Amino acid sequence: MGDADETRDGVGLTNLDQPLLAGGDVTKRDLVDYLDAVREQILPGLADRPLSVIRLLRGQGPFMQKNLPKYTPEWVRRTSVWAEASHRQVSYALCDDRRTLLWFANQRAIEYHPTLSTVARPEHPTHLVLDLDPPEGDAFGPVVRTAALVRRALADVGLAGAVKTSGAKGLHVFVPVAGETTAEEAAAATRALAVHTERLDPALATTAFIREDRGGRVFVDPTRAGGATVVAAYSPRVRPGLPVSFPVAWDDLDAVTPADFTVRTVPALVADRDPWAEAMPAPQRLPAELVAEGRTIPVARVQAMHEGKRRARARREAGRPGM
Repeated sequence: MGDADETRDGVGLTNLDQPLLAGGDVTKRDLVDYLDAVREQILPGLADRPLSVIRLLRGQGPFMQKNLPKYTPEWVRRTSVWAEASHRQVSYALCDDRRTLLWFANQRAIEYHPTLSTVARPEHPTHLVLDLDPPEGDAFGPVVRTAALVRRALADVGLAGAVKTSGAKGLHVFVPVAGETTAEEAAAATRALAVHTERLDPALATTAFIREDRGGRVFVDPTRAGGATVVAAYSPRVRPGLPVSFPVAWDDLDAVTPADFTVRTVPALVADRDPWAEAMPAPQRLPAELVAEGRTIPVARVQAMHEGKRRARARREAGRPGM
């Protein structure tokens, strides 16, 4: 047969020798072994949070799964969340233990995207996130320089964060916030911090939501808040070699590249420790002035939607005869 089947923690594992990505040398066994090896590090960031995963089935493109399939075992914990966009209840998994993580690995779930709040307190995110996205190409240097700006913007208002690679080409800065912080306050503070970062070096960083307006600058996403998900620390990504979203000390950012951290290299880096937990500051109260400032900044997605419609209308009118 060539495909080795086995059982771990009561979970049947199948087709372990199949390649995960077309043309790659990473197998499903590599994914299962990796997630099992880092379970003590990855599970704290997943537990009690509605989870979306990106799966990669044989012969298909990757897809994001939010709603659990009907064949999900009864022992997988779940929570029902109303989805405003699709006007339906979505049954999300809560990946709290090794058994559930192994079940997902066997489903060829490669990426793990938990919400920023827990199921018990959906209106109170535990972290702010500033997502730094490079311009076209693989330029990591500008992203690292932008992360230094974020760190300065945080320090200027008395806050601190931890940074990790996105596993793709960017960086994520996480800022743990006090338990009473509301989703609205967190969203406002995220907008304000993104704008502060942009102001520190507008030639390097931008909050422009419309891609064509970024002009080769690093995008500081002001919208990762509310019901947003962010890929978990230690999660693999659907990319050649299966890179991993990995915590990096602020002072080490210049010395690494995202490709340094893969399902093959990371287990040795986290043996007996959790660098993400070690790097994370204690939860912090958001400064009232920062939240107040953020409330005056328009929500970028809404602004971009209106601007996109305005530009489309202008293009249509420019194309009319006699205009």
